[in-house]
Order: sequence, then C-alpha cells, then structure tokens
Amino acid sequence: MSFDGSAEQVVAHVRTLIERGTLRPGDRLPAERDLALKIGVSRPTLRTGLHALAAMGVVRSRHGSGTFIPDGPPALASEPLKFLAALHRFSREDMYEARRVLEVAAAGLAAERATAEQVAGVADAVTSLFAVVDQPQAFLVHDVEFHRVVASSSGNPILAALIDMVSALYYERRRQTAERAANRDLRAAAEAHRRIYQAIRRRDVDGARRAMHDHLVEASRYQAAEGASVRDSQRRRRRARAS
Repeated sequence: MSFDGSAEQVVAHVRTLIERGTLRPGDRLPAERDLALKIGVSRPTLRTGLHALAAMGVVRSRHGSGTFIPDGPPALASEPLKFLAALHRFSREDMYEARRVLEVAAAGLAAERATAEQVAGVADAVTSLFAVVDQPQAFLVHDVEFHRVVASSSGNPILAALIDMVSALYYERRRQTAERAANRDLRAAAEAHRRIYQAIRRRDVDGARRAMHDHLVEASRYQAAEGASVRDSQRRRRRARAS
C-alpha cells in the first residue's frame, strides 16, 4: 500500500506511538484537529493516513466516539486475500490444505494452553452448532465462529489472526453452496466439532490435532459434493433454456 508523503507521516507517527507504548489496544487517538497539528499535516491528509491505518487493521473508527486502537485479538484485513483468490483462482483443495496447516496446529495449542474461560467458549460454540443443524446458513456462521474461538484459544495471536483472515475467505466461498448441505452432513459436522472440543477439554494435544485434521478432511469432501450438486443444477438449467 502506498500513499503520499504527508499521509505516510501519519502512519509513521502512529507506528512510533505504538512502538513506544504510548498507544495500546483500546486507547483512543487524539482528536483529528489535535493530531493533525501535532504531526503537521492538513486534516484531509490526516484522514487519508487514518484510512490507510484502518485498512491495515491498526485503527478503527467509532461513529461519534473517535478513532481507537482495536482491543482484543489482532485482525488482518481479508480483502487482499480475496483479490488474490480471484486473481490466482484459489481452489477448494488450496483452501483446505491451508486450513489444515494452520488449524491442526491451533487445535493442539488450544488443548495445551486454553484457559478455563476459553474452553467454556469452545463448548458454547459447539452448543450453538447443534442448535442450528437444520439451518445451513446459520450453521455456517457458527461453524466459522467455532474455528475462530479455537484459534484464539491457541494463545498465539499471529496464528489466530491468520486463521481469522482465511476464515473470512472460507465463509464467502462456503455460503454460496451452504444451502446444499444435507441435515445429516451438518449433524455429522457438529459431532466432529464436539470431538475437537472434547479433546481440548481433556488437554489431549494429539487428540485435538487428529480430530481437527479428520474434520477438515471430511468437510472438504462435503463441500466438494455440494459444489458438484450446484454444477449439476446449473447444467440442467442451461439445457432447459436451450431446449
């Protein structure tokens, strides 16, 4: 990402404040007028710099409240990854391979490091999945949330941020075929998530890794079948229009 020199001053100034510990997660930046005067740039230039920082996930604006350093786990913007996915035609196999590399490790770390509160959060996510096994789109939302909770429970903020970014891309892809999911498949997926949770609760590192790996392999098969169903429907519609 590039911006004019003045806007870059804004980014550099905020970076320096963060590196010095002057700004921490949850802190509010000074008012625009004060910050522009401090840096020595115009307010339009300041806003350009703040927009660049927002795109990088460094700051977040709250209407009527100002601009803040986000609290909680770090978040990586998923838009660049979505562009790359479209440009390079990321396949389903690419996506699930990346997820296995990241999430199998995260599940093992969660079994080792998760706090009691985080284990309870994983349990809540499983309960939510079983509550919506007859609602494919709602199930997808809770599915993504489960994986984010597990990633956060790994205790590694970089790993959690990467999984969060990939999860956003997965959600965009998956929701196009989610309605094709059979109830039995969703129930089987919910059971797979429960096995991951149970291994994390037992502090079974190898078991959590194995359960996550098996779940992602099976989920890839489910999605392949759903995609084939969508393509078959599209072919039937094209033949019907042509006849």
